[in-house]
Amino acid sequence: MTGRIVIVGYGMAGSRLATELHARNGDRKVTVLGAEPHRAYNRIMLSTLLAGKIGEPDVELAEVAGQGTDVRTGVAAAAIDRVARTVRTTDGERIDYDHLVLATGSRAVVPPLPGLDPADLPARVAVFRTLADCRRILAAARTARTALVLGGGLLGLEAARGLAARGLTVTVVHPHPHLMERQLDPAAGAVLAGTLAGLGVTSRLGVPATALDADADRVRLHLADSTHLDADLLVLSCGVRPDTGLAAAAGLAVDRGVLVDDRLRTGDEAISAIGDCARPAGGPTGLVAPAWAQARVVARLLTGEDDTARYRPRPVVTRLKAAGIDLAAMGDPTGGPGEELTFADPARGTYARLRIDHDRLTGAILLGDNPSVGTVVQLFDRGGPVPTDRRALLLGRSLGVTPATPAATPALMPDAATVCQCNDVDKGTLVRCWRAGARTVDEVVAATRAGTGCGGCREAVGGIVDWLSEVDSVGTPR
Repeated sequence: MTGRIVIVGYGMAGSRLATELHARNGDRKVTVLGAEPHRAYNRIMLSTLLAGKIGEPDVELAEVAGQGTDVRTGVAAAAIDRVARTVRTTDGERIDYDHLVLATGSRAVVPPLPGLDPADLPARVAVFRTLADCRRILAAARTARTALVLGGGLLGLEAARGLAARGLTVTVVHPHPHLMERQLDPAAGAVLAGTLAGLGVTSRLGVPATALDADADRVRLHLADSTHLDADLLVLSCGVRPDTGLAAAAGLAVDRGVLVDDRLRTGDEAISAIGDCARPAGGPTGLVAPAWAQARVVARLLTGEDDTARYRPRPVVTRLKAAGIDLAAMGDPTGGPGEELTFADPARGTYARLRIDHDRLTGAILLGDNPSVGTVVQLFDRGGPVPTDRRALLLGRSLGVTPATPAATPALMPDAATVCQCNDVDKGTLVRCWRAGARTVDEVVAATRAGTGCGGCREAVGGIVDWLSEVDSVGTPR
């Protein structure tokens, strides 16, 4: 396609689309508008930044848009004129487009608590969503000894663990009876709460917050049971809401996201939407892997590389990225037909629950040290048959001491086995990259993007590179 493409949003979805377009031949002009004043960054790694394990340069995305792409940071889109096919920016400029892609992401939800003004948060209160939010939290944490986190979902727990790693005493306040209620059952939530307690994070569960008092030095959070909690810092992690204001004002269909078809097109053929702001049929939002898959589909369509490209949602695996906690949840392990297997050892912080229907894994929760987690994720992702010995998956071993994981060594992994879920990179791709000349983990990562999403597969990528290094002198790896 020759023409003018405008991408509204320079987050993980928008920046990936710009790179995907640049990687494909063609005469086109791409303009990217980013409301935030800095280059694109990996939002998933903000909790690691909060924990002090990495610095800000480490969260920047290594995506380089390249020649022919005009990236404008600190400039947001103010309005869309669908008839004239122009975008008006906040600085008054009008930019023409032949195709417009909305990648506006989502915004943090600020709960309607008395004493809490979303437009003017107190100095000791912050949401946890953007790099600017992370900077605000870190600035307050330097003079803080105690912190409250309102929200016991995935991001809230990552924030809590990050602050605890900095030496703060942290309490998570969650209105539901157990943590991560969207992904976990009550038993798993209880084991997770115990694991967190051992890491310096206590939990107040089943008690909603009712009001907030805050000044320049302290915060007091009032709870529904007539008690209150005092702290030096309050972090709000109460969910996100797709940023659809621009689309709605332009007359596009919106329902908990900008409605799109399997080509990621809105009702206007000249406008697409991807990432957190988009709502494809049956597809999840708020996750990096679907956003990057959507960017790839749109790039293929806009460049004419593949007119048949369509977005097909894949099974979602949720991983908690926090030091000292190993958690993977997928599908629905709590209901439906088939077999159910469970194992719990709260003293060791271990819990497993699997649901199997017609020898296929339909849901799982794995918390704690379980060597079979990689195998379980592969079986769920690919829909492969489970082993006859179910205990191999549930406990990470079969009878005796035989490891359950068929890929205990990379040599036993099939080439089709997915190593990086975020970027859909399989073992075969890593091997081919090695054969093409990459010889270090950094070189393999740069060439394949494996490990640049949530970072959870970095160790696995390193293991495959080490294995390739060992076998290279004795023959071609298979």
